[in-house]
Amino acid sequence: MAAHAPVPMVDLREQYQSLKGEIDASLADVLDRTHFIMGENVGAFEREAAAYLGAAHAIGCANGTDALHLAMLALGLGPGDEVITTPFTFIATAEAIAYVGATPVFVDIDPRTYNLDIARVEAAITDRTRAIVPVHLFGMPCDMDAVGALAAARGLAVIEDCAQSFGATIGGRQSGTLGDIGCFSFFPSKNLGAFGDGGMVTTDDDALADKLRVLRSHGSAVRYHHSVIGYNSRLDEMQAAILRCKLPHIDRYNAERRRVAARYETRLGDLPLRLPPLTAPDGHPELSPVFHQYTLLSSRRDDIMAALKAEDIASAVYYPIPLHRQEAIAGHLTGEASCPVAEQTCERCFSLPVYPELADATIDRIADVVRRAIA
Repeated sequence: MAAHAPVPMVDLREQYQSLKGEIDASLADVLDRTHFIMGENVGAFEREAAAYLGAAHAIGCANGTDALHLAMLALGLGPGDEVITTPFTFIATAEAIAYVGATPVFVDIDPRTYNLDIARVEAAITDRTRAIVPVHLFGMPCDMDAVGALAAARGLAVIEDCAQSFGATIGGRQSGTLGDIGCFSFFPSKNLGAFGDGGMVTTDDDALADKLRVLRSHGSAVRYHHSVIGYNSRLDEMQAAILRCKLPHIDRYNAERRRVAARYETRLGDLPLRLPPLTAPDGHPELSPVFHQYTLLSSRRDDIMAALKAEDIASAVYYPIPLHRQEAIAGHLTGEASCPVAEQTCERCFSLPVYPELADATIDRIADVVRRAIA
């Protein structure tokens, strides 16, 4: 009997092979034109992404972390300001707050969605609070109606961290269009991924868009005229060409991720595991997730992951340490954060492979290993 093939967390090769002719031709065209910085593809991708998302402006930048940093700068956040966000996410969210000298304030998470517990946000607001950064973690959108209502009532800016949520919708509207600024990452494993780093910021505010364009390009709107200290954070022309090839397929990619999640639900739903919701949990508006990760909770995480590894099936922990416990962030906090749900989630969470090309038979194989590990 033939051995099973290894199962990675994401198969980038298979997606590339499906678009190889188009992508190779697009890259060859860039090489032929030799317009490598802020070329035709960057401008075209910005227009196409803005149209897809329903945003007035989409501004490419070097990566998702820069997108968050530029957003903070454009909003004028700095020392003495507090920014409320989640402790259960990648460190880039908190890094961007620290970059501008502001103070991250961590609020615990909703155990159903892993996102900010909006009911706890208001209690964390002080006279120094300037912004809220909801993270649409693992492709599950935050309750942006609640975030927006609270921010409007208290005069706060909203920066959406959409690094994992390209194509996710809230009440039919795209993530990244419901705050003041949306921040996207095109890291290769994202739902819409480049072949290297890439990022983007979105906004409907013309003045913010102008600031963002200046900040990403050395503080310059006119060549060799620099109005502010800016950054070298431009989306690479070749990455833009690749993203243009992939963007027309994003709805199909996300639909396939939902298929994978639904099959996991069918195969694992009777086990003592907490599975991610396929649709909006009770009490939330219409949220349409895109399953950047398929993340479960189990007190037997280590046993399950060991069983998967023995069968050459990948699994991963996103994230093992909450941000308020990270050494790099500790010096930027003004007090002790109380986030017990996030801490418990970090101790129990693990993620199974999820990508558009994952076959039903492979999902069943993964589920069978999980079942045996629990039994």
